[in-house]
Amino acid sequence: MLPIDVAAHSSRWRRRHPLEKALLGLGLTVTAVSLPPWPGGPLVAAATLAVLLGPAGVAGRQLWRAFRVPLGFCVTGALPLLVSLGGPAGFVSLAPDGPRHAGELLLRTSAASLGVLLFAFTTPVSDVLPRLVRAGVPAPVVDVALVMYRIGFLLLDSMAQVRRAQAARLGQTGRAAVWRSLAGLAATSFVRAFDRAGRLQEGLAGRGYDGALRVLVPRAALSWRFLAATAALLTGLVAGTLVLKEFL
Repeated sequence: MLPIDVAAHSSRWRRRHPLEKALLGLGLTVTAVSLPPWPGGPLVAAATLAVLLGPAGVAGRQLWRAFRVPLGFCVTGALPLLVSLGGPAGFVSLAPDGPRHAGELLLRTSAASLGVLLFAFTTPVSDVLPRLVRAGVPAPVVDVALVMYRIGFLLLDSMAQVRRAQAARLGQTGRAAVWRSLAGLAATSFVRAFDRAGRLQEGLAGRGYDGALRVLVPRAALSWRFLAATAALLTGLVAGTLVLKEFL
């Protein structure tokens, strides 16, 4: 499993209904995107961090390791807004209001990423997918997603084993050796993916698969108290942003 999946399975909120966490995480994400970036972005980011590190119980180091990847995409997406191509100023020049637009984009996207991470850190995918059938998603689509979710971990485990074996055989001692190892890793992973898929199909057929995977879903009841707190938090963020915008 990936570290974020391990954290989700051992989360303090694991037994809570996924709908509660979806409303909180996605609500914070929508709020970060729709509110004015200043001061909305910092307010939403601060509130999300407080929930993540406080009630949700996510470790700060784990959160940073997961957040730095989307943060890198946010920074990469904001940098092109700083320059403009062509025009009287030359082939490449600083864009008018480029720093402002880049800062606004960075505030919005980084705050929205934290909202998505809140849901990911507290809700395992295996708790969400089976419930999608009740929400109207076709069962075969959910079954394929469950199978791909499982196969993904198996392939990651296989790739880690192959990489360890290559390193033990001095397959990463030079540039040429690294390229040969990467080619071998890609070829081995391709073959193993087909082998895993075939074995999975045989296993399902042996268990009498009739077009629907039946899995146990942990029972969880909706907490109206949690939902009320979520609504109060989102309403407070919207009101606080609009009020502060008038004074800043």
